[in-house]
Order: sequence, then C-alpha cells, then structure tokens
Amino acid sequence: MPEINYIVQNTTMPPLNQEVVGEWIVEVAKLHDKHVGALTYVFCDDEYILETNRQFLQHDYYTDIITFDYSNSRRISGDMVISLDTVRSNANQLQCEYYTELMRVIIHGVLHLCGINDKGPGEREIMEQHENQALAILPNNFLNNYES
Repeated sequence: MPEINYIVQNTTMPPLNQEVVGEWIVEVAKLHDKHVGALTYVFCDDEYILETNRQFLQHDYYTDIITFDYSNSRRISGDMVISLDTVRSNANQLQCEYYTELMRVIIHGVLHLCGINDKGPGEREIMEQHENQALAILPNNFLNNYES
C-alpha cells in the first residue's frame, strides 16, 4: 500500500475509513496509468488555506484544495491542502452531501497529480467527468456510512 498521510491544521479530522480511501485512490490512479507514491492530505480551515494560497501561489482568495505536485513519470506524489470549511460551503451551495463533496475534492487533487487540469477552456468539464467516474467506483455504500 502506498504512503498516504492525513493531518489536520486548525480543524478536526473528518471520520474517514483511510484504508478504503487509500484503495480507492490507488484504483483511480491505475485508471490513469499511474502508481501512487507518497501523498499527504492536510485538512484545514479557511484561514489556513487562505494563508497557504497567499504564501505559495500569491493568490488572495479561499479555495477548497491546493495541490502541490511532486510526481515524476508514472508515480504520483504530492501534498494536498483541503479546507473543510470550503468543502462544507460548496456542498451546501451545490445541494449535495458533505462527504460526497469531500470525496470529490480528495480525488480532485489525485486527478491533478495524474495530469488532469481544470483551468483552461473545456478543462473544467473534463475534470468533472473524471471526478464523477472516480466517485462511481467508490465501494458500494461507502458514502452511506457518512451521510444522513
């Protein structure tokens, strides 16, 4: 199993079945002809991600995820900073379950590491297609364990 670490900054750890999430990440990477190396997820609040965005990207806005890519060739590796505050806000705005949105954001970072972008013309739709495909292969009833 690859090395996947989960840490928190200014928030509490969301209850995740880390083994199942790790296996899912490996499966999604395989679909993109990639192998998973070391990944670190930093779950944080809005203020932490805003400061990270300012410090490393010179962006002065909140976001749900920032992905730092250390991948090489076919092995993906990186740090992903996820604001749980923004994930919750986005879930409310999109009228979807919080854990569905959290899983989407978790895999969004992996998809970036696999080489999928979302900033150029038409890329957002391509990213969403890949996110939806990834969510579709989550183990049956996985999200039901978290959602009401």
